[in-house]
Amino acid sequence: MKVILLEDVKSLGKKGEIVTVSDGYARNMLLPKKKGVEATPANLNQLKLQNQHADKMAKEALEAAKAFKTEIEKSQITLSIRTGENGKVFGSVSAKEIAEAAKAQCGFDIDKKKIQMDGPIKELGERQVNIRLHPQVTAALKVNITEEK
Repeated sequence: MKVILLEDVKSLGKKGEIVTVSDGYARNMLLPKKKGVEATPANLNQLKLQNQHADKMAKEALEAAKAFKTEIEKSQITLSIRTGENGKVFGSVSAKEIAEAAKAQCGFDIDKKKIQMDGPIKELGERQVNIRLHPQVTAALKVNITEEK
């Protein structure tokens, strides 16, 4: 029997795949537990429409990420940090602080987990911080670290 999987099944396949299973397995396991539906022409058409919709949504998300990238790359944020004698920095600037400053200064709602840094910034000056907006789109935000007065 051909079955369209509604969710991932460990040894069988992923959501949306059409698999061939024994009639008993389909009747006793997949269909009652709502893990799959029979591959009728109506269900196949429904799957095709869902895949087209998912492709369209993915394309729109990619375009939105590209537009947001250009907006981010035009911007610059400034953070001030306490320093001691000879410009020695007390503390550091983390991804959380960068995300909060981006929201306050530019109005960007950036998740701190999407900010890619090797480690906290512990020096004064201008840096570029990568922000992962989409699996295919990464933006570079200019961050200027200044001395607190």
